[in-house]
Amino acid sequence: MYLHLGEKTVVNTANIIGIFDIENTSVSKDTKEFLRIAGHAGQVVNVSYEMPKSYVVCREKDADVVYISQISTATLKKRLMLRSK
Repeated sequence: MYLHLGEKTVVNTANIIGIFDIENTSVSKDTKEFLRIAGHAGQVVNVSYEMPKSYVVCREKDADVVYISQISTATLKKRLMLRSK
């Protein structure tokens, strides 16, 4: 099963580690550090250059990839629920 993250980006749901609200989680020092390290390692993919609302962490080919999306976590969750039925 696949999840559409916005624009032309889809990910395999089996690879998803977590879906996070960018506004609520980015205040944490640990989260900021995680996103900084992922950015420096080239593991961040901006799905769109609109205002980001969420990020999705996936495990792909033995590496983590962080997708920054303009779609809210609530909408992504609804998409997952619709697909699982």
